[in-house]
Amino acid sequence: MAEAEGISSATPTEEINGAGNLMDFLDEPFPDVGTYEDFHTIDWLREKSRDTDRHRKITCKSKESIWEFIKSLLDAWSGWLVMLLIGLLSGTLAGVIDLAVDWMTDLKEGVCLSALWYSHEQCCWTSNETTFADRDKCPQWQKWAELMTGYTEGAGVYVLNYFLYVLWALFFSFLAVSLVRVFAPYACGSGIPEIKRILRGFIIRGYLGKWTLLIKTVTLVLAVSSGLSLGKEGPLVHVACCCGNLFCSLFSKYSKNEGKRREVLSAAAAAGVSVAFGAPIGGVLFSLEEVSYYFPLKTLWRSFFAALVAAFTLRSINPFGNNRLVLFYVEYHTPWYMAELVPFILLGVFGGLWGTLFIRCNIAWCRRRKTTRLGKYPVLEVIVVTGITAVLAFPNPYTRRSTSELISELFNDCGALESSQLCDYINNPNMTRPVDDIPDRPAGPGVYSALWQLALALVFKIVITIFTFGMKIPSGLFIPSMAVGAIAGRIVGIAVEQMAFHHHDWIIFKNWCRPGADCVTPGLYAMVGAAACLGGVTRMTVSLVVIMFELTGGLEYIVPLMAAAVTSKWVADAFGKEGIYEAHIQLNGYPYLDQDEFTHRTLATDVMRPRRNEPPLAVLTQDSTTVEDVETLIKDTDYNGFPVVVSRESERLIGFVQRRDLILAIKSARQKQDGVVSNSVVYFTEDAPQIPASNPQPLKLRRILNLSPFTVTDHTPMETVVDIFRKLGLRQCLVTRSGRLLGIITKKDVLRHMAHMMNQDPESIMFN
Repeated sequence: MAEAEGISSATPTEEINGAGNLMDFLDEPFPDVGTYEDFHTIDWLREKSRDTDRHRKITCKSKESIWEFIKSLLDAWSGWLVMLLIGLLSGTLAGVIDLAVDWMTDLKEGVCLSALWYSHEQCCWTSNETTFADRDKCPQWQKWAELMTGYTEGAGVYVLNYFLYVLWALFFSFLAVSLVRVFAPYACGSGIPEIKRILRGFIIRGYLGKWTLLIKTVTLVLAVSSGLSLGKEGPLVHVACCCGNLFCSLFSKYSKNEGKRREVLSAAAAAGVSVAFGAPIGGVLFSLEEVSYYFPLKTLWRSFFAALVAAFTLRSINPFGNNRLVLFYVEYHTPWYMAELVPFILLGVFGGLWGTLFIRCNIAWCRRRKTTRLGKYPVLEVIVVTGITAVLAFPNPYTRRSTSELISELFNDCGALESSQLCDYINNPNMTRPVDDIPDRPAGPGVYSALWQLALALVFKIVITIFTFGMKIPSGLFIPSMAVGAIAGRIVGIAVEQMAFHHHDWIIFKNWCRPGADCVTPGLYAMVGAAACLGGVTRMTVSLVVIMFELTGGLEYIVPLMAAAVTSKWVADAFGKEGIYEAHIQLNGYPYLDQDEFTHRTLATDVMRPRRNEPPLAVLTQDSTTVEDVETLIKDTDYNGFPVVVSRESERLIGFVQRRDLILAIKSARQKQDGVVSNSVVYFTEDAPQIPASNPQPLKLRRILNLSPFTVTDHTPMETVVDIFRKLGLRQCLVTRSGRLLGIITKKDVLRHMAHMMNQDPESIMFN
């Protein structure tokens, strides 16, 4: 009992602030007090107050000695050190993933005899027998059929290569889903919906753990290499956040404060996008716009530093051999014209419609997976989808290759050295222009053949991506969405280019497209289409435009990108406000307060509990409740905390105590303090109550009591209450009238009320 009594020497200032008292209490040997249960929400106000008290103590101690001053400097610089480590590790992992995906994707088609670890491109780089016409062919690289049979052509060779391509794809996907299912179930999916919830204060233990990091990294390589319609960019955000969580555990400043931990995770998310797209600034804006909840100015600077270090690390590894951070970096040499805004806006409309179609179909399929027997066979589902994907993808060269390579080819401008079918134009033999200023030319047979193949690839990508995203393997959505838009954009770009060439006397072309001029860049249309489709699915705007112009290396094309991104968002929002990540958050039942305006005229008294015909509110009294009463209350209820009142008759509010803190404090008192028994009185006042000497020793728990819980009156409009929950990240608020406790409103109550007001199922809210 000495320890419990020994914690009563707080100053009056500390006693006023309940969260400050909690910090003092945590200095006592009560492990895990102030922590949270799984699938619960953190108390942002308490975490902020705890960090303020910690910083105040360090500042005071720094004046006592040189050593304490040095420790305060180390504490101040620990944040930058964590950012450095996150950038280094996430950049290294991204480089390793890129190299491994490149090699394993080519492994489905053949092998390099001179060095087994070389990809197709790397193998032919080292060859001295490669010709310009057949730059992708060299003796060192052999397809599997050629290696096994010695023949390079024929129906048998094609069938054998086809069979082995499908077999490798099935093997990679089976290995990926098996590893995820056995070792790290949280390694599946994109990870961004869960990251958004975690950054908003939700606790999902193990989601950012070491095993998740390891398995996600390995299975991401396998999943992308299998040829499924998914990307690695979204999961790289999850990988980077796992790195951030790993380094948080090394510093008590972050490991013991969930609010500070989320500042680090916000910066880690920026580093993840930085290495995914080679866009450090876009990564910071993505974290600010799309995933973060609490983003102070210092987090902005640290996010920028982490993204910079990650990009520099990836650039040092140079996984693509082009001195760029991504495979599909492009540079255009032709300006765009005002008349082209019309097709750019049409691509934005297409992106919005595609985003709406994808979200509705994918959510419907995922809901069916969750509510039917299909969800019981994740391995079988992955194998079937992989088999269908591989069988349909192999005959078409634009679906056989990796999606990143496809986007790279669609983005590219047709120069004099390009050998792609998309650049099979009929050249004028008298042309004497520079290489970078090739005029518009009539399309050759290769272009028309490529258009048919791209049209088939577009339909294939649209359909198969719906069934792929959400399976029990790592699966990003950025690259498949960009591929759909890039295919549509390239088709539109070639159509506009040929119209401008054959009908340059039309009024829309006459002012800006003269005969023999380089007027239209189809690759630019592909890039605008990619931005439009990605924006339609995710509802990104500012960060999306910045990411896309960082890919091009120039600012000249910001206006087309902005026009497409804004149009796609407007069109998609006309059918539904939520993007794919918000839709999956709701599907999984995570508590999520969206940013839509709450316009209904209800009051706090309409939402608070208890309601009529319900049992009275479970409360604790300040000095008349026994340990047995507390343990019974905890056993009989599942509430996260309990209000503390003066007495049951007066119902005057004193404070609020967390359920977990009560359990841990009583458990610790029983183990370490003599005289604490079931009949011991628990008191939350400064002075012990007057009890007979024959009674057991009382237990003082004032230090775990929050003396300043957030309260509203019963006539507070729910519009205000919802806004308070959003902006302060509250777990609950108490409802009072003239200081008398009437009830409680939790985040779950708010979500249920909002669902009820929108004629939705209130019971769809699963967690507290």
